[in-house]
Amino acid sequence: MKKLDAGFYNRPDVVKIAKELIGKILVTHFERVITSGRIVETEAYAGAIDKASHAFGGRRTNRTEVIFQPGGTAYVYLCYGIHHLFNVVTNKKDVPHAILIRALEPIQGINTMLARTGKKQADYTLTKGPGNVSKALGISTGHTGCSLFSDEMYIASDDFAVAEKNIIATPRIGVDYAGEDAKLPYRFILKGNPYVSGKKQDNT
Repeated sequence: MKKLDAGFYNRPDVVKIAKELIGKILVTHFERVITSGRIVETEAYAGAIDKASHAFGGRRTNRTEVIFQPGGTAYVYLCYGIHHLFNVVTNKKDVPHAILIRALEPIQGINTMLARTGKKQADYTLTKGPGNVSKALGISTGHTGCSLFSDEMYIASDDFAVAEKNIIATPRIGVDYAGEDAKLPYRFILKGNPYVSGKKQDNT
């Protein structure tokens, strides 16, 4: 595996990067325990011009300030007071682009993932949906602002190649508040992968 470098993240097209993250591997190495999974679902958020983004209109708060950091930074926020959602910050400093990692196919550390999630068996729900991704890989809001160039948490590529025809673009999930922007095809999924969240018909 080769860790993705700054050149991958520091590009202007967040939608393209979200698509290219399909098939890459998210790795965490916490307390000498490694867990990893192949990314099979992402969502792009285009910052100040995107009504679905936390940084729409250039909004800067204590929570969103991390999205304005250079690409390759982790942005983890709490959803509904329960789920820790892991995002990848992209583009250059002060351009608040981010990509939500919505689903993984587990690779390494499955027993640890089961212990973290409290699940009895490794079924498709283990890393399906962004809340489960973070729980299984041990990611929490305490990791927001962390560098994805560290050995603790990073994204890597291997020799796994995804054919263009096997990546499907759909509207994002749960952003109805964004009006017309909710219809943008900014969600990417690996066709036919059982770990993809949302409605089954979206993944065929």
